[in-house]
Amino acid sequence: MRAKAAKSPKKRFVAMAGNIGAGKTTAAKMISQKFGYELFDEPVIDNRFLKDYYGQMKRWSFTLQLEFLIRRIEHHELIHTVPKSCIQDRTLYEDPEIFAKYLHGLGNMTDAELELYFEYFQRLSRTIVHPDKVICFDVPEVDVLMNRIKKRGREEEKGIGSSFLRGLNGYYATFPMVLQGKYGIDVLTFDVTSLDIRGGRGAEEFMDKVTDFLSA
Repeated sequence: MRAKAAKSPKKRFVAMAGNIGAGKTTAAKMISQKFGYELFDEPVIDNRFLKDYYGQMKRWSFTLQLEFLIRRIEHHELIHTVPKSCIQDRTLYEDPEIFAKYLHGLGNMTDAELELYFEYFQRLSRTIVHPDKVICFDVPEVDVLMNRIKKRGREEEKGIGSSFLRGLNGYYATFPMVLQGKYGIDVLTFDVTSLDIRGGRGAEEFMDKVTDFLSA
């Protein structure tokens, strides 16, 4: 009698979400290394408009959001072709549900620009595969975010102010519910305000919760 072939492990598509400076990149790299997931970094360094955007948000907000949309859609298309499980640093959905709406509310995108952005989003995202699970980092204390941004020292982020991050936090507070209700994505919310996930007990606690979440 022929033995049954072992089932190949199910491919997972996991994404990180959280405010600027929350620690998504560190977490994505840790998950990639521990579980052998293919890592898809956030396309920040290669974004040709980011420096101009932080210098003149009203002029460059629409252009920046369109650039991010195109690059994240490219990531989704690549992830679809990769046979192994994947981890994405920042979700596609933070752009339409948080950044575009917030920048419009600040007066940095016109009504027409916001409408056009959502037209592009709807057309480009029609056939993409949603993440199976999203890990949302919550950092209510804006000072913590500011300190982390300062420590990593990205030149293009020097103009970020605490009031801007505080406004983003308002949108991030409801984002897990948006992911679950609107997109049907399973979400783990993790408060990393005082938890250092880079090593020691903090890393153990984080990875234990992630392991349980991914195996559910």
